This record gives sequence, structure tokens and C-alpha cells, in this order.
Amino acid sequence: MVLALAGMNGPWLYRFGSEKYHQYKINQPEYKAANGKWEIVEFPEEYRQNTIHAALLRTGKVLLVAGSGNNQDNFDAKRYDTRIWDPVKGTIKKVPTPTDLFCTGHTQLANGNLLIAGGTKRYEKLKGDVKKAGGLMLVHNENPDKPVTLPAGTRFTGKENGKTFVSKDPVLVPRAEKDFDPVTGEFLGTTPGVGRIYVEAQKEGAEYETGTQDNYRVQGLTGADARNTYGIAEKLALDKKDFQGIRDAYEFDPVAEKYIKVDPMKEARWYPTLTTLSDGKILSVSGLDDIGQLVPGKNEIYDPETKEWTYTEKVRQFPTYPALFLMQNGKVFYSGSNAGYGPDDVGRDPGVWDVETNKFTKVPGMSDADMLETSNTVLLPPAQDEKYMVIGGGGVGESPLASEKTRIVDLRADDPRFVDGPPLDKGTRYPQASILPNDEVLVSGGSEDYRGRGDSNVLEARIYDTEKNEFRRVADPLVGRNYHSGSLLLPDGRLMFFGSDSLFADKANTKPGKFEQRIEIYTPPYLYGDREQPELSGGPKTVERGESATFTSKDAASVERVRLIRPSATTHVTDVDQRSIALDFEADGDRLTVTVPKNRNLVQAGWYMLFVTDGEGTPSKAQWVRVP
Repeated sequence: MVLALAGMNGPWLYRFGSEKYHQYKINQPEYKAANGKWEIVEFPEEYRQNTIHAALLRTGKVLLVAGSGNNQDNFDAKRYDTRIWDPVKGTIKKVPTPTDLFCTGHTQLANGNLLIAGGTKRYEKLKGDVKKAGGLMLVHNENPDKPVTLPAGTRFTGKENGKTFVSKDPVLVPRAEKDFDPVTGEFLGTTPGVGRIYVEAQKEGAEYETGTQDNYRVQGLTGADARNTYGIAEKLALDKKDFQGIRDAYEFDPVAEKYIKVDPMKEARWYPTLTTLSDGKILSVSGLDDIGQLVPGKNEIYDPETKEWTYTEKVRQFPTYPALFLMQNGKVFYSGSNAGYGPDDVGRDPGVWDVETNKFTKVPGMSDADMLETSNTVLLPPAQDEKYMVIGGGGVGESPLASEKTRIVDLRADDPRFVDGPPLDKGTRYPQASILPNDEVLVSGGSEDYRGRGDSNVLEARIYDTEKNEFRRVADPLVGRNYHSGSLLLPDGRLMFFGSDSLFADKANTKPGKFEQRIEIYTPPYLYGDREQPELSGGPKTVERGESATFTSKDAASVERVRLIRPSATTHVTDVDQRSIALDFEADGDRLTVTVPKNRNLVQAGWYMLFVTDGEGTPSKAQWVRVP
């Protein structure tokens, strides 16, 4: 069923005198022409969901993914939600969701599908809620001739403590590797194969906890298998248990509007980042695995042709949802932005990563370098300049610390290093940042504390001028946005905001927060006043790199910029897809001929929004163009 919606304005807090006067003021044409306008879209109750992920599809519709929506009742009942929203027609549609895609990873593919990988296998359990002692068991196999498969329910008994723990899932333990002297070829011995599995005590109670490392006998094995296979576990306790990830992967088809299952990942991942590489394949990095541990640097690559995953040859570890961007030289830039979950001294430094050789070159100069969790990173337009801005952020974990800094790095410089950009008014975690067709960037929302604690949402928005390197304040948003929120650019030049998951709803942190289900639309100043959007029509749907294409526009003579903007796929303040590429162009009467750059690392294969912008900074509505 598809339901049509209507937009509406939300309530406003008392700020500039009376509410009545403020509403009058912000609806004046001259105010909107200078500051833009925010509007709320509230879905009918049966279509509401806790949106965690959003992606703009090549059809112009928006995919809104909740999965279980950070709601364990939904998870336990296997209620997983997805919606498709048409921001032009105002329709909303439910889409069957095959598994819990809460805290998955996603990216746009060359064929216009959205690759989605990972999600939730188990919700976290806080200390006090954990009834059975448990944790990580490392299963060793010293047999170089064959691997060992242990089914779910395998029992492990400690040789010293005598306590028995049971595995929750099957595990494949690879065979041992034979080691030889590289010079003489002499056999030196074997290195055991190791499998990781989550185990729990057979019974509830603190008496089943263990305090130290122990070796564990695997029950049910006999003979050589029993001698060669054993477990090693550190403390198995009633401590907090983190979320666990899944291996499932899907492509979402925007035309059929359905999920299509593909080969699962090698590793289970919760909070992974997916990034397009130079050859069009997709790199999957980080995440919590199927036992709630950070994936130990084992990264993998998806081939859209075979729809299969393979490991990279070498390992490199990052915190979860690391901000990773393909550079014009084919290497990957890591800005340091991340969503947490991981040691505070591993994989935190910004730098340039050569995935093929695994060489990592640090980029110095980052201010507030210990407050990069929940920061946002955006590739400033145009993408050819290869300048990145890191916005806000906070301390590791549930820290109350937040940074008001923005930091900018020019990766085309001979000696790249971060320098501070214009500051924010307040320390801000979870700031949203969306590229505009006129080369500006809208920065909005966030909170001064972890997940909006203490009623700390930042109800401010500002537009960053890339040429002047300065912010200007614009109209304030109507809704606070912090954890589990995001924003994206729509084809008509407006911006969409979704989500927010405050821990508490009051300054005293006594009233539990409620997930923000309303969508908010920001219409920038360039769509108000006496300006008219330039027209753009005709032209081919496909343009090769290095080739030109001609479109029709009666406003061709007034065009000052032409941009190809890659559609967003955003979650947890992480959107590594969005980029705005400058195109050379020529105007001749009502004909506008544009040329796509040759560099495939700059112009990744896929569907793009083609915008033209006039001398007043007013963009056209986008034409969808595919670059093969």
C-alpha cells in the first residue's frame, strides 16, 4: 500500500519574543530568501518508524531503513521496518525487510542498486541484565591436515576451574599452518588455526564467573581431534555484553523496490563502513562481529559482478563506522571520524591508506584529536579540490566532551596537514553536513553531550561558504537531531533530515528520551525570493568519462556552475558517498554541453544528479545521469 502525505509546520519554542511574532517573522519572504525555511513531515502513525539509515535512490525516492529501530521489543518480535518515501508526490510505502538491518552499512553501486551489508544479531545486555556468565572463547586447532567444525551447543569445560560453558553458534576452526625456515626450508612446527565463538555458562549466577585465563577441553571430541582441539578464554563474567553483528548482505533494487540477497560477508559486522574502491568494488571495514568483539582488522571486498566477498590480503583495524573516502589517486583517506566501539589507541589517527600495500601515512595537525567520535566529515565541493572538513565530535564512549572545532585538510598540498576552519558556536556531537549544488555546505543539528543528554540538542543551522571559508547562520531547525540521525540532498535542491535518539528528554536526565520519527525538510535561501530555478532538460541518460553531453536550457547563458552530485547513503553521521564534481561546460543558445572528467577515482561509476547553477547561486532541479 502507498499512502499520500502532506507537509506541515511544527511547533516553535519561545525564542524571539512571542511564538506568534516569530512565526510571522520566519514566514516573511525576505526572511526566507536570506535564511531558508524548515518544515516538518509527520507520517501517519502506521507508517512511522525509527529511521536509522537513509539513501537517495536513482528514482528520486528515499529509502528509509529502521530494521528493529534500536527497539529490543521489535527485535524480539522480528519486526523489521523499511519505508520508501517520494518527497515530490508525498507518498510513503512499506517494504518487506528480510532481517534486522539496524546499524548496517551501505553504499551506492554502479548499477544504481544500494549495497547493504551487516546488521544486528543480538542486542546489547547491560551489566545487571546479564544472567549467565559468558564471553569470548578462542578455539585452537593444532591439526595441519584438516579444519574442525563445532556445532552450536558445544560444551567447553575448564581444566583448572572445572566450569562448563556452551557455545551459542557453530564455529569453523581452520587447520594449523606449517611453518618452515625461509632459508633452509627446515620444518619448524605449526601455528594453530583459531576460531572465535561466544559462550555462556550452563546456569545462571555469579558462581559461574571465571576470573582468570584457563584452557578448556572440548566435550564430544575423541582421539586426535580431542588432543588437537581446545579452547582458551580469559574472564567469562556477568559484564555488559555488546551488540553482535550479522554477515547478511543485500542489494536494494530501486525499480523493483525490494531487497535482493547476495553472498554474505566473510565477517559478521555491526556498524561497518562500505566504501567504493578504484575498480568499482566495495570495501567493507570494521564493525562488531558475531560475538560482540571489534572485527580484528579483517577487511573484505565485494565484487558487484560476481556478488561475492573476498578478504583483503592484509589487516588494518579501525573503530566502527570509520569515515573512509576514495581519493583521486586511488588511495583511501581516513579522516579520523568514527562512531566509537574500539580501543582509544588503535586506528584513531587520520591518514592516507593504500589498501593494496596496506601502507598508512598519517596526516598531522588535527585539533581536538581525542574528540573525533561522532564528528562528521565532508568532502568539500568541488571534489577536484580534495579538501575535507571534519566537523565537531566528542570524547571516546559516553564522554560529555564535545568539540566546537572544524578542521580542514588539503590533500593536494605537498605536505597535507589539518588547519582549523571557522568554529561552531558550541561543542557539537553528531552534526549533520550536506553538500549543496552551489558549492556551499549546510551544517545543522547535533548535541552538546552524548546522545543529547541534559537537553543539549543544538537547534542551529549554518551554511559554510567554501570560497570565503566562513559560516553564516540561517534559520534554526524545528527538531533536535543527535544520535541515529542524518541528512541528504534531494533532487529538487532541498534537504531532508531524519531520526534522533536522545537518551533523556529533560535537563535532569530523569525522563527517558523518545525516538524522533518526524522527517524535516529544509528549503535553502536559493529557492526563495524572486529567483527562478534554471531549466534543464533533454540530454542522454548515460555519459562516459571524458565524454561530453548536450542538454537543453533556455537559461544556458546564465549558468555559472555545473555539478555532478553523487546521491547520499547516510547513517550515524557517516556519509562517504556524497561528493560534488565540477564539470566543464559550454553554452550555445539554449544548448548546454557538459564534459565529464576522465578520472574514475573522482567520478566513480554510478548514477548522479546533474545540477546547473546560475549567477545568483540558484540551482536547477537535477537530471539523473549514469556514468558507466
